[in-house]
Amino acid sequence: MLTRVKHARIGNAAVENVGVSQVGSSQRYHLLLEIAKAVNSCLEFSKVLRALGESLSRIQQLRSLAVLVLDGDFYRPYSLHVNGLEPVAGESFGDLLARLTGLDREKVPERIPMANSVMEHIRRTRQPYICADLARMQRFAEEPRLLTYGFRAYVLCPLLACEHMFGAIHFIHEKPREYTPEEISLFSEIAELSAVAVANALAYEEIDTLRRKLQAENLVLKENIANSTDPKELVGSSTGLKQVLTAIEKVAATDSTVLILGETGTGKELIAKAIHRKSRRADNPMVKVNCAAIPESLIASELFGHERGAFTGAMQRRVGRFEMANHTSLFLDEVGELPLEMQVTLLRVLQEHEFERVGGSQTIRTDARVIAATNRDLSQAITDSRFRSDLYYRLNVFPIQVPALRERREDIPILVEYFISHCSKGMGKKIDHIDRTTMNLLVDYHWPGNVRELQNVIERAVILAENGIVRISPSQLGISGVPESISQTDVLHQRERELIESTLAETRGRVAGSKGAAARLRLPASTLESKIRALGINKHKYRSRSN
Repeated sequence: MLTRVKHARIGNAAVENVGVSQVGSSQRYHLLLEIAKAVNSCLEFSKVLRALGESLSRIQQLRSLAVLVLDGDFYRPYSLHVNGLEPVAGESFGDLLARLTGLDREKVPERIPMANSVMEHIRRTRQPYICADLARMQRFAEEPRLLTYGFRAYVLCPLLACEHMFGAIHFIHEKPREYTPEEISLFSEIAELSAVAVANALAYEEIDTLRRKLQAENLVLKENIANSTDPKELVGSSTGLKQVLTAIEKVAATDSTVLILGETGTGKELIAKAIHRKSRRADNPMVKVNCAAIPESLIASELFGHERGAFTGAMQRRVGRFEMANHTSLFLDEVGELPLEMQVTLLRVLQEHEFERVGGSQTIRTDARVIAATNRDLSQAITDSRFRSDLYYRLNVFPIQVPALRERREDIPILVEYFISHCSKGMGKKIDHIDRTTMNLLVDYHWPGNVRELQNVIERAVILAENGIVRISPSQLGISGVPESISQTDVLHQRERELIESTLAETRGRVAGSKGAAARLRLPASTLESKIRALGINKHKYRSRSN
C-alpha cells in the first residue's frame, strides 16, 4: 500500500492525499523539474541529496537517500541524507549513519566488497533492484547489515554515464512495502537526473584534491628553495663528522625511521636533507615540520590536516604534512616538543601508516619516511614523564648523534674559510685572509650555539672587515677582561667552570631532570657530565650542602 501525505505541495501545484501512483503527469513534471534544479544547483552533493530527499518526502515517507560509488573491487558509501536528521558540518557518511543508528562508528564500514553484493548485481543487470522486506528476503551479503541499521525496504538504482555504471542511489524505507511500477519509474528517472550531479561532484572533488595537493607541493618547494640558500653544509674532516657521514650512507637507501640527536645549531636539518637526497625518494621534495614552532591547538591540523568545519575557522579542507609526504621524506624537527596527546597519534601513524584528518573519519594511508630530530635528552624526558617510551623506541630505530662544534675543533678552520668565502661573495667584498689571533680565538671558543653561531659570527666579521682582513675581538664573542698573560683557552675554561659550579650550587648537585643543572644550562645531561669530568668539578660537594 502506498504511503499518502496530506496537503503536500509539489512545485506550485497543491496536492491532497498524494501517493506516487496518484501523481498526475503535470505534477510529476513539476516534481522532476524541481529535482532537476536541485541536482544542478551546486557541486557539494550532500546539499543536492538533501534537496532531493525533501522533495521526495512530500509524496511518501522516505526514510533516507544514499549514494554509493564504485571503487575497484569495492564500493564505498559516498553521501547520505536522512529525513528529519540535521547534518553536522564535516560529518561523513559513516558519522551520520552511526548517529542515526546508535552504532559504534567503527562498525560502519568505509568500503564494502563487490563480491556477492547487490551493487555487483545491478552493475551486471543495469536495472534497479527492489527489496520489499529485508526481514523476509535477503539475497546479498550486505543486506543483513542494512536490517541492523533499522531499514526494511529499499530500491537501488544504478548511476550511469555513457552506459558505464559508476555508482548507485538508494531509496530507503523503515517499513516493508510493495513498490509500484510508477514508483520504480520515478526512482529510475531521479537516478538518471542524479547521475550527472554525482559525476560532476566526483570530478570536482578529484580536481579539488589535485589542486590542494599541488598547492601543498608548491608550499614544500618554496620552503625547500628558501632553505637551499642556507650556506651551512656538512663541511669538515673530523672523526666525529666522518662517523655521521658513514651513518648517512648506510641508512639513506632504506625506509627506516631515523632519529637525529644533537645540540641546537649542530646541523640536524642538514643531516636530514642529506639522508633524503641519497634516498630513493629524492625525486620528491622533503616535507618539514618544526614541532616546536606550532601552537598545541594547531599541531594536529598541521600534521594530519582537517576537514571543513572541523573547528572554528576551518573554512575548507586542509591537507596535512603526513599526507603531503606520501612517497617522500617527512622531517619532524624538535620532535621532543610534541605534547603527550599528539605523541599517541604519531605513534599510531608510525606503526600503522594511517591516520584521519581532524574532524574526519576517513582513514588515509601514508608512505611517508619519517626522519626526526631533537636537542632534548629524550631518555630524561621519559623519566620525567614528558615523552612516551614506546614512541621513543619507534623513533630510535637508527639514531645519529651529531657532535657539538667544540667536539670537532679541527673542523673550525675549514668552516671559517667556507663561511668567509660564502659571505664575502654575497656582499661583494674581497677578503684576503683572517688574522691568526682571531683564528686561535675561534678554535678555542666553546661555541654554545655551535655551527649556527659560528656562521653568524663570521658574517658579522665580514661586514666589519677592513683592508681585506677578518678580525674578531674577544668582546665580540662575549669575552671581556682578559689579561694578555692569560691564554684565551684558560679564560674560557675558567668561565665555563664558574657557570657550571654556580648552577650546581643552585640545583644542589643535581645534574639531570627538569630541575637539574643540565636543564638550566640547556645541555643534554650526558654532555654536562662530560664537562664536569673534564673540568675536574666535584659535583658531590654541592649535594652535601643540602643536608
